[in-house]
Amino acid sequence: MNYIEVKITLTPCTDVCTDLLSAFLGEIGFESFMPFENGLLAYIQQPLFDERLMKQQFALIPVDCAIDYTISEIPDRNWNEEWEKNYFTPILIKDRCVVHSSFHTDIPKVEYDILIDPKMSFGTGHHETTSSMMEMMLETSFVGKTVLDMGCGTAILAILASLRGAKSVTAVDIDEWAYKNACENVSLNHISNIEVLLGGSERIVGNKYDIILANINRNILLENMKTYASCMSENSELYMSGFYKEDIPVICEEAERCGLIMESYIEKKRWVGTKFVKKEKA
Repeated sequence: MNYIEVKITLTPCTDVCTDLLSAFLGEIGFESFMPFENGLLAYIQQPLFDERLMKQQFALIPVDCAIDYTISEIPDRNWNEEWEKNYFTPILIKDRCVVHSSFHTDIPKVEYDILIDPKMSFGTGHHETTSSMMEMMLETSFVGKTVLDMGCGTAILAILASLRGAKSVTAVDIDEWAYKNACENVSLNHISNIEVLLGGSERIVGNKYDIILANINRNILLENMKTYASCMSENSELYMSGFYKEDIPVICEEAERCGLIMESYIEKKRWVGTKFVKKEKA
C-alpha cells in the first residue's frame, strides 16, 4: 500500500499546535505522525487522501499559527527502520513498564516488558494519551478481568492488560494496517489470550467487559460511548483518552446519559486520561 506523506510546517511551532494538528488529521484518516523541528510529518493511505478535506481540518484548528505543507507519494517501506531512525526510542512508564522495539538494546529490567514494532500504527507510549492510559492501568487490577481495547492501534494497551493478569482481552481497530500490526505485536510478546478484531463498535455489540480501554479521539468517543456502556455491567470501568482537559465537561455530559460516572483523571500537556465507572440507575 502506497502512502501520502504531508510535510507540514508550522509558524510558530509549539507542542500545542502539533498535538492539535495530529488530533484533527487523525479524524480524517491520517494514521501516523513524526515530529520534526518546525512541524509534523503526517501519513495517510493514498486512496484515503483528500487535500480539500485536509485544508478544512487546518481551518478548524483553534490556535494562531501559519500552516504550510508539501505533499509527496511514498512507496511501502520498512517502517520499523523509519521509526528507529526518526522517532521511536524506548520509554519507561512509572519505572514499572518498559516499551521498546526489536531493534533496541540495553533495555532496563522492570516488571513489565512490552515489545512493539509500530510500523504505521499509533501507540508507542510516547504520546501523552498513551502514557496516561498506561499509568492508570498500572494502578488498576486486571486479574481475572475481561478487557476490551477499542481502537487498539499497536495493541500496546491490550498487551499491558494481559501482562497485568487479564483473563481475556479483545483488541479492535477499524484500520486494516493497525489490525495486522496489532496481530504481529501480540505474537511478538508471546501472548495467547488476546483476540484481535478488524472493525468498529459493531464488533463488540452484545458482549460484556469488566474493563474497557478507549484511546481514540473526542468525537469517536462521544459517538460510541452508548455502545461502550451497553457492554458494561455495574461497576465495570471505562478508561478513555484522546481529548483535552477542556473537553471533560462534554465527555462527562454524554457519559452521565449512559450511566457512567467519572471517578478520576490525570493530565499531561492538556491531554487527559479519565476513569469512568458504570452505575446502574436506581
